[in-house]
Amino acid sequence: MKTTIDFPDELLHRAKIVAAQRRTTLRELVVMGLEAVTSDQGGGETDKDRRESFKRLLKAMKASNTEPMVPLSREEIHDR
Repeated sequence: MKTTIDFPDELLHRAKIVAAQRRTTLRELVVMGLEAVTSDQGGGETDKDRRESFKRLLKAMKASNTEPMVPLSREEIHDR
């Protein structure tokens, strides 16, 4: 099913970066997030448990290489 969601610009930008780092699509990232949230509906999870789960998720999603990308010159591109 198709739908339209209005995301804050900064959140969408970060999500696109995470999707690219994971070599997946933004759609798949959103589906995974919704699956994670909806799979525990009746589990009686407290706010503290949810915060801890969210912190673990963010830590797991952090890229190991966070150095900024440096643009290559035309010569460097062709040399590779």
